[in-house]
Amino acid sequence: MNAGERCTIVYDGQCRFCQRQMAWITRRDRGGAFEFIPSQTPGLLERFPTLAGEDFNTGLRVVLPDSDLRKGADAVYEIARRLPRWRRIAWVYRLPGVRQLSRVIYGWIAARRYTLAGRCDQSCAASPSTRQSTDLN
Repeated sequence: MNAGERCTIVYDGQCRFCQRQMAWITRRDRGGAFEFIPSQTPGLLERFPTLAGEDFNTGLRVVLPDSDLRKGADAVYEIARRLPRWRRIAWVYRLPGVRQLSRVIYGWIAARRYTLAGRCDQSCAASPSTRQSTDLN
């Protein structure tokens, strides 16, 4: 696959839950459909101006080859439709009500991702212990 045809997945590189999901996708991405970039990567916004102003705490982003952007559950759908075996069931996302339900479920998971996979270390800006100490200042 040509690098210009690849989608770029931008995820929270400090989140263990997110890291596990990227590892899961990587194992299934035999065709090299994706590039994986942590949201903390220097120069990310210069490379992908479409990400400017995005709140990465609300979930992952997929930048499509034409620079269109997908967020959260919509990004998961884009990933699924590009993975062998998963593309066969990705159509379910387009059924009435499934997209809305998926977005709610995704939002719930994104808000609790550090709890679901264990907290990140103290250097993580989004860890609950760091947020509490920051909120006190």
